[in-house]
Amino acid sequence: MSAWEPVIGLEMHVELDTRTKMFCACEVTKGDEPNTHTCPKCLAHPGALPVVNQRAVEYAARIALALNCSVRPRNIFHRKNYFYPDLPKAYQISQYDEPLAVDGWFEYWVGDEKLRCRINRVHMEEDAAKLVHAGGDTGRIAGSDFSMVDFNRGGTPLIEIVSEPDIPSPEAAREFLQQLRNLVVELGVSECNMEEGQIRWDANLSVRPEGSTELGTRTELKNMNSFRYLQQALEAEIPRQVEIIEAGGRIDLETLHFDPDTGTTTPLRSKEEAHDYRYFPEPDLVPLVIDPAWVEELRATQPELPAARVERFASRYGLSRADSLVLGNSHALAAFYEEVVALGAGAKPAANWTMGEYLAHLNAGGLEAGHGHVTAERLAKLVKLVADGTVSTSSGKDVFARMIAERAEPEEIVEKHGLGQISDTAELEAAVARVVADNPAQVEQYRGGKQQVLGFFVGQVMKATGGRANPRLVNELLRKALDG
Repeated sequence: MSAWEPVIGLEMHVELDTRTKMFCACEVTKGDEPNTHTCPKCLAHPGALPVVNQRAVEYAARIALALNCSVRPRNIFHRKNYFYPDLPKAYQISQYDEPLAVDGWFEYWVGDEKLRCRINRVHMEEDAAKLVHAGGDTGRIAGSDFSMVDFNRGGTPLIEIVSEPDIPSPEAAREFLQQLRNLVVELGVSECNMEEGQIRWDANLSVRPEGSTELGTRTELKNMNSFRYLQQALEAEIPRQVEIIEAGGRIDLETLHFDPDTGTTTPLRSKEEAHDYRYFPEPDLVPLVIDPAWVEELRATQPELPAARVERFASRYGLSRADSLVLGNSHALAAFYEEVVALGAGAKPAANWTMGEYLAHLNAGGLEAGHGHVTAERLAKLVKLVADGTVSTSSGKDVFARMIAERAEPEEIVEKHGLGQISDTAELEAAVARVVADNPAQVEQYRGGKQQVLGFFVGQVMKATGGRANPRLVNELLRKALDG
């Protein structure tokens, strides 16, 4: 039996936060009454001509530059034709063979391995309106009594990022998209809110014998907006294709639907090719000419991107690659961490607390870094209390939990609940003596050469002191008592 390898290419669609639509001045909003942000242009009334949104061009160019693409000095818009029930023109204004930017690359991490994926193109287009299927079995077209269209979203600026088929595994595909999303958010051009549909992606997948350079027939997984479902869908589709090929069958070029409940993929339709869309240049828009000097101005004002920040965290703060990735990939978390360090907390302890207790707190509360009662100043105070021995690490975790529950300062909590670390030698000697006297069997094991039993005694002393004993002193006093 041959060994097979997957070949994956991804297409990411991102709504741009430009405040107005791609080809008209209608406001782009979320949650407003349906069909309240429309005009003759986005409703395709005869004689209403489109005008390109300059801010959308800027945002798209910033994304292209961050992906190391060449921004083309001349590009044009095309009409992409097929039946769109959610576009009043019955075609989409997009870009085809002369897109905004081409030939880039994006580096991303999978564990400790850095991978590079080539970027084929970045192009601009408009989003469709929103279909709402109602009545009957709502949410499923086949079971709905009727469909309604909300044109508020129609015409929202979109960019599409198209990768080359360079992605080697479902896990790598998930990491690629997560880290690419972080980059787009960092640029400030989109919030990339997946629940609101601001970001979604398609995956193209084929398999081939290991070592081969030829591409097999691909299938496409369409309009996904969950990193986990994307990975699961690819993990389901790979063995399906392998099974068909090994049985002597062939893979059909088609679009698939993934059902996360059953973990299977099923065909939706035959995959369209470019000629099926009948592209032709948009006659109502002149070619878009971009001044190279303007592109260089954008390049000079790009923010620090996640990949550069990860490298800086590793070199400046001495953090591991894994820690740098956790802290550096998110702008909000990175800014919070750096503020904690700037307030006097040690770089490594601050990283441990930020990635541990603080990140768990954010996830549990659905909060963004920097929001909530646990400010950078309060966390820095707690980290320093642990570092100077005022409280133990275990008591520090108790202080953190009480800081959220009681909305109080860490010093107040330590004082109020008596959580200060016990460093009084006489008090600890008494606790050690009691623990040693109460556990003669373990004493005999230790003195017989079983050194790991020391951990048992440390745990007993910590238990006896409510987790407040100074661990360093406890270890010293235990060794002294046990070594006799």
